[in-house]
Amino acid sequence: MKGYGPTTFGDLNAEAYDALHDPGTTEESVELIAELAGDGAILELAIGTGRMALPLAQRGLNISGFDASPDMLAKLAAKPGGAAIPAWIAEMASFELGQRFDFAFLVFNTLYNLTTQEAQVQCFQRVAAHLNPGGRFLVEAFMPTRERFRDTHAVRTRKVDLDSVLLEAVDHDPITQKVDYQYIRISKDGTALKPLPMRYVLPAELDLMAQLADLVPVDKGGGWHKQALTASSDMYVALYERPRA
Repeated sequence: MKGYGPTTFGDLNAEAYDALHDPGTTEESVELIAELAGDGAILELAIGTGRMALPLAQRGLNISGFDASPDMLAKLAAKPGGAAIPAWIAEMASFELGQRFDFAFLVFNTLYNLTTQEAQVQCFQRVAAHLNPGGRFLVEAFMPTRERFRDTHAVRTRKVDLDSVLLEAVDHDPITQKVDYQYIRISKDGTALKPLPMRYVLPAELDLMAQLADLVPVDKGGGWHKQALTASSDMYVALYERPRA
C-alpha cells in the first residue's frame, strides 16, 4: 500500500482510537500479562494510547513502552497516570532503547502491522536483544484461516446505523500473506477512508521467527483464558523465552 508508513496508523486513528478499536479483551489480557510478568521490568511494543499499559501501571507493575506514532503517545500522556509511564518514539523492527526487560508483549494483531516477513523477523530479534536471560515475549494475533480470507477481493458491511455505514474493502494475496484493508465510513458528514495494510503469520511461522531470534517456545493457547489452540481458534497467544544460558 503506497505511502503507508510506520506513523500512518496513528496519524489516521489516534483521535478516535479508543472509541473504535476496543477488542473487548482488555480485562482478561491484563490479568494474564500481570500474572506472567510478575515484578520485573515490562516492555509493551506499540503501546498506543495505553489500553494495556494504564491498567498494568495501576496494579503497580513496572511498565514502559514505545510507539511509532507521536499522536498515539500524546493521547497516552494526556490520560490520568499516562505521563508517568516511560514511553519512547520507536519502530518495532528497529528499536534500540538502551536497556533490558524481563517481559515484553505485543498484542491486538499489531505484529501484522509489519508488512514483510523480514520486518517481523527483525522485530523478534530486537525483542530478544532487549530481554534479560530468562525474559519472556508474548504475542497475541488473530488466527489466519482460509475462511477468513475466502475471497482475494471483497467488500463487507461492518456496521450500519441511522446516520452512517462502515464498509470494509479487502485485497488479499495468499502468496505473500498480505492483506490490504480499506475501511470506508459514509455518514452525513461525508466519506472517510482508513487504510490498514497487514501481513498475517501462522503459528508455526511465528515459532520459526522466534527460533531465528534464539527464543524458545514456552506456551501457546487459543485465547486469554489459557484455552487450547485448535483448528477452530479465532486467535492465538504465544509465549517465548530467552534462554538463561
